[in-house]
Amino acid sequence: MPTPSKPARRRGSPPKLSVSASADRLELMQTFIRIVDAGSLSSAAAQLGTTQPTVSRRLQALERSLGLRLLQRSTHAMKLTEDGTRCYERAKELLASWDMFESDLRGASDEPEGRLRVVVPHAFGQELLVAPLTEYLGRYPRVSVEWLLHDRPVDFIADGIDCAIHVGEVQDPSVVASRVAEVPRIVVAAPSVLAGGPVPEHPDALARLPWLSLRTFYRNEIALTHVATGEVQPIVFQPRVSTDSLYALRSAAVKGLGVCVGSSWVLQEDLQRGRLLHLVPRWQAAPLPMFLIYPAARFHPARLRRFVEWMRERIPAALAVATRRG
Repeated sequence: MPTPSKPARRRGSPPKLSVSASADRLELMQTFIRIVDAGSLSSAAAQLGTTQPTVSRRLQALERSLGLRLLQRSTHAMKLTEDGTRCYERAKELLASWDMFESDLRGASDEPEGRLRVVVPHAFGQELLVAPLTEYLGRYPRVSVEWLLHDRPVDFIADGIDCAIHVGEVQDPSVVASRVAEVPRIVVAAPSVLAGGPVPEHPDALARLPWLSLRTFYRNEIALTHVATGEVQPIVFQPRVSTDSLYALRSAAVKGLGVCVGSSWVLQEDLQRGRLLHLVPRWQAAPLPMFLIYPAARFHPARLRRFVEWMRERIPAALAVATRRG
């Protein structure tokens, strides 16, 4: 009696996996996510406590099971394909949902654990927000945080970022943006800039002085508003120094290179010590909004939810204390 032939697999469709192989897909996706986050197969292997050939085999197995090329690899570089980018985003959502499923079954869905990757502006991340971060980690000992400091726009998918603390308006409609505070700004300069003259009381007097600019928020013009009357006065200037660093701006101002507009909390100590003077004190630049931003998803792990809740409460308090200091 002839043996029935097996039905032919439809061309182009990925091969069907056994139950055990299907169960391994979670591990394969976890490895893929770790490769992308780590930036290389060798770094991912080190983080996973395994070998580079093992990581490479897992990646190839995932690509075979999906029938897609996820990464373009060369001797010196690695980047996601278009399919890889979609897979990375969906895999993170899937694994987060799986984590929630397991946690719900164990009755521990509200206990944060795991790693958070957070991007914070340099000045805030080095100083003002370290105390709230410390308190958060003390409250949730099973969480670890990668505290990444930079001021450029965040690519959540490519950089594997969970959350960002952002100063300024948010332009990306695909993210969740939770407004948590406003950052007051004032006009300051070193006493040497005034050359013994009186402290300016009106913005008209500022245009004749040398200026510094913080490129992220103003370059060669800025508007000041009278705190009592609401009158708006624009100022146009050519900066002697232009920077994208709030700390560099402060240092240049203390050295007497020019007038600047900066976050009042970071200037308080210099004002108190007399290294800087508060110019046109009845006028101020518009405060900058501060947001907690993170990718939109159907589910966010407890570590992210608790971090957002914690910082939403702690940031305004930390900012208010620092602004009043001195």
